[in-house]
Amino acid sequence: MKPCYYLLLLTALRGVCAQFDAYVNALYDVDVPVVSRSISFENTTGAKGQGGMAASGLGVGRKGAPCRFIAPGATVQLCDIAGRGVIRHIWMTTSGEQSNLLGLVVRAWWDDQAHPSIKAPLGNFFGVTFGLARGQSYQSAVHSANMGQGVGVQAAGMDIYLPMPFTRRARISISNNSSNALPLYYSIDYTLGDPVPQNVGRLHVLYRRENLTTLTRDFEILSRSNCHGRFIGCMLGIRAIDPGWWGEGEFKVYLDGDTNFPTICGTGSEDYIGQSWGLQHEQHLYAGTAYLKGNFQAIYRWHLLDPIYWQKDIRVTIQQIGFNATGYWERADDVCATTFWYEPVPSAPLPPMPDFTQRMKDLKEPQ
Repeated sequence: MKPCYYLLLLTALRGVCAQFDAYVNALYDVDVPVVSRSISFENTTGAKGQGGMAASGLGVGRKGAPCRFIAPGATVQLCDIAGRGVIRHIWMTTSGEQSNLLGLVVRAWWDDQAHPSIKAPLGNFFGVTFGLARGQSYQSAVHSANMGQGVGVQAAGMDIYLPMPFTRRARISISNNSSNALPLYYSIDYTLGDPVPQNVGRLHVLYRRENLTTLTRDFEILSRSNCHGRFIGCMLGIRAIDPGWWGEGEFKVYLDGDTNFPTICGTGSEDYIGQSWGLQHEQHLYAGTAYLKGNFQAIYRWHLLDPIYWQKDIRVTIQQIGFNATGYWERADDVCATTFWYEPVPSAPLPPMPDFTQRMKDLKEPQ
């Protein structure tokens, strides 16, 4: 294909991608090309007119199947949607103990790809970093996580609003890596019939943790090669090991062949999330602090209005640098990241995720 034709085609495709769900933002537009569906344990296929058919002691259709208990070691399929569409919202809840939020693992496959594009602990997927749920709720443009004392249990009601397009099939499962049977309620809300182009980016989510990081080696948030995509942002968890202020490390993005030095370079960890002179427990649409107690901090940054695109490869890192009366110093801490981005499929497999024992190690929640 001649370069000029390629550029015209690329421009046209980008225009389609930008407009394929514009009707979602036009709240008054009712003549739309899609149908609305929702999947839960009350309607596991999302089929029209098939919800709420299970019976309870009150009779048929009277809250007969709101939840299930997932046995230790079991995997439950939450949805298997055929066709072309977009998952618009997912809500889940389980009792909010840390072992539950780190023991349940969410996976998602797009368009019959053999390996998942999403693989993360339930809590991290919904913005509850380190599974730290006690008494600190969180909201942003991407998540809402309602944490507090429920009726006899620690509550954890969690939402995610990033759109998840697919062109042939969307499949999501949840696995229980813990030693206890865990309750799960959920809903997956989606539209079918969306004019989603074949090359649209699919949502990818990766969880990783280094306990401890290596001195002078920057913590890696994301590394992708031989593809193109858009970095959406991340949630970072820091369990500070060394005393003193930890957050002088710079956020860096190496784009499309960058080697020793990045194209995008920040000025400090708290600066990256729009704060200054340390952390403040403030939450805003696109950046802020989700959790702040003892030596645990959870911060987030969403690049929704300031996009970061790559064409060939990307590497996103953050440094571990502290500050005290003597100046800057290299440090090692316990750091985890849950990273969100879009890239087309087929995509390369995600790297291995820490097992349940590794995810729980050293994470006694502050009281």
